[in-house]
Amino acid sequence: MHTTVRRAPLAALALFVLAGCASTYQPATVNNATLPEAVRVPDGHRQTAWTVGKGEITYECRAKADAPGQHAWAFVTPVATLSDASGQTVGRYYGGPTWEGRDGSMVKGKQVGLAPAPAGNIAWQLVQATPSSGQGLFEGTSYIQRLNTRGGVAPQASCTASNQGQRMQVAYQADYVVYKPAR
Repeated sequence: MHTTVRRAPLAALALFVLAGCASTYQPATVNNATLPEAVRVPDGHRQTAWTVGKGEITYECRAKADAPGQHAWAFVTPVATLSDASGQTVGRYYGGPTWEGRDGSMVKGKQVGLAPAPAGNIAWQLVQATPSSGQGLFEGTSYIQRLNTRGGVAPQASCTASNQGQRMQVAYQADYVVYKPAR
Protein backbone atom coordinates (compact mmCIF):
# COMPACT_ATOMS: atom_id res chain seq x y z
CA MET A 1 0.00 0.00 0.00
CA HIS A 2 1.34 3.43 -0.97
CA THR A 3 0.77 6.43 1.34
CA THR A 4 0.92 9.99 0.01
CA VAL A 5 1.89 12.74 2.43
CA ARG A 6 0.16 16.03 1.67
CA ARG A 7 2.69 18.71 2.59
CA ALA A 8 1.31 21.64 0.64
CA PRO A 9 -1.59 22.33 3.03
CA LEU A 10 0.75 22.08 6.03
CA ALA A 11 3.25 24.43 4.42
CA ALA A 12 0.49 26.89 3.57
CA LEU A 13 -0.79 26.73 7.13
CA ALA A 14 2.72 27.32 8.52
CA LEU A 15 3.22 30.35 6.25
CA PHE A 16 -0.18 31.72 7.28
CA VAL A 17 0.65 31.34 10.99
CA LEU A 18 4.09 32.91 10.54
CA ALA A 19 2.66 35.78 8.54
CA GLY A 20 0.10 36.35 11.28
CA CYS A 21 2.83 36.46 13.91
CA ALA A 22 4.92 38.84 11.84
CA SER A 23 2.01 41.20 11.30
CA THR A 24 1.65 41.56 15.07
CA TYR A 25 4.85 43.62 15.08
CA GLN A 26 4.38 45.59 11.88
CA PRO A 27 4.70 49.31 12.49
CA ALA A 28 1.51 51.26 12.15
CA THR A 29 1.22 53.95 9.55
CA VAL A 30 -0.77 56.77 11.06
CA ASN A 31 -3.51 58.37 8.99
CA ASN A 32 -3.57 61.83 10.57
CA ALA A 33 -6.86 62.68 8.84
CA THR A 34 -8.61 60.14 11.09
CA LEU A 35 -7.22 61.58 14.33
CA PRO A 36 -8.70 64.34 16.47
CA GLU A 37 -7.51 67.67 15.11
CA ALA A 38 -5.60 68.58 18.30
CA VAL A 39 -3.12 65.70 17.81
CA ARG A 40 -2.71 65.81 14.02
CA VAL A 41 0.79 66.48 12.74
CA PRO A 42 0.79 69.49 10.38
CA ASP A 43 1.34 68.98 6.65
CA GLY A 44 4.96 68.96 5.58
CA HIS A 45 6.11 66.19 7.97
CA ARG A 46 6.54 62.46 7.37
CA GLN A 47 6.34 59.54 9.76
CA THR A 48 9.77 57.99 10.30
CA ALA A 49 9.35 55.72 13.32
CA TRP A 50 6.76 54.03 15.49
CA THR A 51 7.57 52.76 18.97
CA VAL A 52 5.62 51.29 21.85
CA GLY A 53 6.31 52.74 25.27
CA LYS A 54 5.60 50.57 28.31
CA GLY A 55 6.19 51.96 31.75
CA GLU A 56 4.61 53.86 34.58
CA ILE A 57 3.50 57.32 35.52
CA THR A 58 4.12 58.65 39.02
CA TYR A 59 1.39 60.65 40.74
CA GLU A 60 1.57 62.47 44.08
CA CYS A 61 -1.24 63.35 46.47
CA ARG A 62 -1.17 67.15 46.76
CA ALA A 63 -3.29 69.95 48.15
CA LYS A 64 -5.28 71.74 45.44
CA ALA A 65 -3.93 75.27 45.02
CA ASP A 66 -7.32 76.66 44.00
CA ALA A 67 -9.44 74.74 46.53
CA PRO A 68 -8.28 75.03 50.17
CA GLY A 69 -8.73 71.83 52.17
CA GLN A 70 -9.08 69.66 49.06
CA HIS A 71 -6.53 67.23 47.64
CA ALA A 72 -6.01 65.46 44.32
CA TRP A 73 -3.53 63.17 42.63
CA ALA A 74 -1.10 65.28 40.57
CA PHE A 75 1.01 64.08 37.65
CA VAL A 76 4.73 63.97 38.56
CA THR A 77 6.66 62.14 35.83
CA PRO A 78 6.52 59.27 33.34
CA VAL A 79 9.15 56.64 32.59
CA ALA A 80 8.88 54.03 29.85
CA THR A 81 10.93 51.64 27.77
CA LEU A 82 10.52 52.14 24.01
CA SER A 83 10.39 49.12 21.72
CA ASP A 84 10.37 48.90 17.94
CA ALA A 85 8.06 46.86 15.72
CA SER A 86 9.99 43.65 16.42
CA GLY A 87 9.81 44.12 20.19
CA GLN A 88 13.47 45.16 20.56
CA THR A 89 14.27 47.93 23.04
CA VAL A 90 15.27 51.07 21.12
CA GLY A 91 15.25 53.69 23.87
CA ARG A 92 13.48 55.24 26.77
CA TYR A 93 11.00 58.00 27.48
CA TYR A 94 10.97 60.16 30.60
CA GLY A 95 9.91 63.52 31.99
CA GLY A 96 10.70 66.63 30.05
CA PRO A 97 9.20 65.18 27.84
CA THR A 98 12.36 63.45 26.60
CA TRP A 99 12.92 60.55 24.20
CA GLU A 100 16.38 58.99 24.26
CA GLY A 101 17.49 56.34 21.77
CA ARG A 102 19.92 53.54 22.56
CA ASP A 103 21.85 54.85 19.55
CA GLY A 104 22.66 58.09 21.42
CA SER A 105 20.06 60.29 19.75
CA MET A 106 17.77 62.37 21.96
CA VAL A 107 14.94 64.84 21.57
CA LYS A 108 12.89 66.93 23.97
CA GLY A 109 9.65 68.64 23.21
CA LYS A 110 6.74 70.80 24.22
CA GLN A 111 3.13 69.66 24.31
CA VAL A 112 1.06 71.47 21.69
CA GLY A 113 -2.13 69.39 21.71
CA LEU A 114 -4.23 66.90 23.68
CA ALA A 115 -7.22 64.79 22.71
CA PRO A 116 -9.35 62.61 24.99
CA ALA A 117 -8.65 58.88 24.97
CA PRO A 118 -11.19 56.21 25.87
CA ALA A 119 -12.12 56.15 29.57
CA GLY A 120 -9.39 54.88 31.87
CA ASN A 121 -6.54 55.93 29.55
CA ILE A 122 -4.33 59.00 29.50
CA ALA A 123 -4.99 61.53 26.77
CA TRP A 124 -3.48 61.36 23.31
CA GLN A 125 -0.83 64.00 22.83
CA LEU A 126 1.02 65.97 20.17
CA VAL A 127 4.51 67.22 21.07
CA GLN A 128 6.56 69.61 18.97
CA ALA A 129 10.22 68.70 19.19
CA THR A 130 13.03 71.04 20.10
CA PRO A 131 16.30 70.51 18.24
CA SER A 132 17.52 66.94 18.69
CA SER A 133 21.00 65.77 19.52
CA GLY A 134 23.00 62.78 18.33
CA GLN A 135 22.52 60.66 15.25
CA GLY A 136 19.96 57.92 14.95
CA LEU A 137 16.30 57.29 15.73
CA PHE A 138 15.42 60.78 17.02
CA GLU A 139 17.77 62.78 14.79
CA GLY A 140 15.89 65.61 13.07
CA THR A 141 12.58 64.89 14.82
CA SER A 142 9.92 67.57 14.37
CA TYR A 143 6.86 66.05 16.12
CA ILE A 144 5.96 63.05 18.26
CA GLN A 145 2.44 61.76 18.82
CA ARG A 146 1.31 59.71 21.83
CA LEU A 147 -1.54 57.52 20.59
CA ASN A 148 -3.44 54.34 21.49
CA THR A 149 -2.87 54.85 25.20
CA ARG A 150 -3.71 52.21 27.77
CA GLY A 151 -3.89 53.02 31.46
CA GLY A 152 -1.85 55.76 33.08
CA VAL A 153 -4.68 57.78 34.64
CA ALA A 154 -4.49 59.10 38.20
CA PRO A 155 -4.96 56.50 40.95
CA GLN A 156 -8.44 55.75 42.26
CA ALA A 157 -7.03 55.52 45.79
CA SER A 158 -8.04 58.16 48.32
CA CYS A 159 -6.05 61.41 48.33
CA THR A 160 -6.58 63.45 51.50
CA ALA A 161 -4.60 65.54 53.98
CA SER A 162 -3.70 62.31 55.80
CA ASN A 163 -1.73 60.94 52.81
CA GLN A 164 -0.57 64.22 51.29
CA GLY A 165 2.87 63.67 49.74
CA GLN A 166 2.23 59.97 49.05
CA ARG A 167 3.37 58.85 45.61
CA MET A 168 1.90 56.08 43.50
CA GLN A 169 2.98 54.59 40.19
CA VAL A 170 0.40 53.64 37.58
CA ALA A 171 1.20 51.33 34.65
CA TYR A 172 0.63 52.61 31.12
CA GLN A 173 1.37 51.88 27.50
CA ALA A 174 1.29 54.14 24.45
CA ASP A 175 2.39 54.29 20.84
CA TYR A 176 4.94 57.05 20.21
CA VAL A 177 5.00 58.03 16.55
CA VAL A 178 7.99 60.04 15.33
CA TYR A 179 7.94 62.57 12.46
CA LYS A 180 10.58 64.54 10.57
CA PRO A 181 10.20 67.32 8.03
CA ALA A 182 9.27 65.97 4.59
CA ARG A 183 11.98 66.34 1.99
